[in-house]
This record gives sequence, structure tokens and C-alpha cells, in this order.
Amino acid sequence: MTLQAVLWDMDGTLVDSEPVWVRVQISVLAELGATWTAEDSLALVGSDLSDALKVWMAQLPEGLIQPDDLAARIYGEVIRTLKDEVEVRPGALELLTGLKAAGIPCALVSASYRTMIEAVLSHLPPDLFDVVVAGDEVTNGKPHPEPYLTAMAELGVEPANCVVIEDSPGGTQSGTAAGAFVVAVPQWVTIPPAPRRLVLESLESLSPDALRDLLR
Repeated sequence: MTLQAVLWDMDGTLVDSEPVWVRVQISVLAELGATWTAEDSLALVGSDLSDALKVWMAQLPEGLIQPDDLAARIYGEVIRTLKDEVEVRPGALELLTGLKAAGIPCALVSASYRTMIEAVLSHLPPDLFDVVVAGDEVTNGKPHPEPYLTAMAELGVEPANCVVIEDSPGGTQSGTAAGAFVVAVPQWVTIPPAPRRLVLESLESLSPDALRDLLR
């Protein structure tokens, strides 16, 4: 098989944004009287944001705040923070630029909403991604395969000829269900080995040629 495209998760894979999410969740939910920990936040790593919102609301007394208002507070604070500063994961930018030079299309497929993605991409060189699929632009979020299948369709590529790069169990499940080979680079949550899955500690060991070899 020939490598036709590489599809990237964003939070925790491309950029180290999970600590931002953890801080904001703890702060906002504490202000509303809920007990929320870093462990609670990490349990939601890779989740669709609409699903996360249901979990947050379940921690609060009924009628205290409307879901849309809670979402606006948490999402707004995350966006403000990401606009100010973003830490790119080790090896990510080097791999992206290498893939660009090699003519291999890349897609960004994130559970984050478009406004959050735009805040992150404002810190990166332009045109690294040929397609961007946001969490608020699909009906079914990860771990459903729809986000990755949507990006593959827009790129015009076959799932079996794609590599997905992820850091979360839910995202890994999404890529696998879409039919891609998955490279998992877990940061906060353990991901076990599986068929058509490579688990690595860092992106720094990856190159376009190494990704091509995965499909041979």
C-alpha cells in the first residue's frame, strides 16, 4: 500500500494543550461549587466536546447554569489561553514540514471546535494542513469514525492508505474504525498495542519514510 495521507489529532498530539484544558475545567467548575480534579479532566481526554459538556453539567446542581453558558465559559477561557501561547509537541512540526516537502497531504482532525483550532493554527506556519475537520462540524465525534472518514473523503484518499496520529484511546479507536493505520503517542492516558497500531513515546523518531514503511 502507498501512503496517501497523514491525519493528525490536535490536542495532546500536535500541541500540548491538555494542561490548559485541565486548568480551565478545574477553575471554572470550582467557581460553580463543583469538586473537579485533574484526574477527572484526564478521563475526558479525546472526548467529543458535547459529551464532555454533559459530564460537566452532571457535576452541578440542576438550574445553576445553562449548558450553553457553561460551554461558553470553559471554551472561551481555553481559546483565550491558546491565542496567547501554544506549545507544539516534540517532533510534530519537523514531521509536518517533512510531509509537506514530500508532497504527502495532511489533515487536522480534532474534537475541538473550529474557533479553538484557529487559535492553535495561528501559531504555526500556514498551509501545513490540506483539510481541517473540527468537532463542531461532524454529527458524531470521536471515538466514532466519522471525523476521520470525513477528512479522508475531502482528501480523496483510501482509509487503508492513511496513517492517523493520535494520543488518546478515543481518538485511536476513531482512526482504527475509519480503517487507517494508527500511530499512538500517548501523553496522559495509556494506549495498548494492537494490530495496525504503533505505540511510540514521541513523534521525534518519525519521518515521512518511516510512515511509508508502516504500510508496506
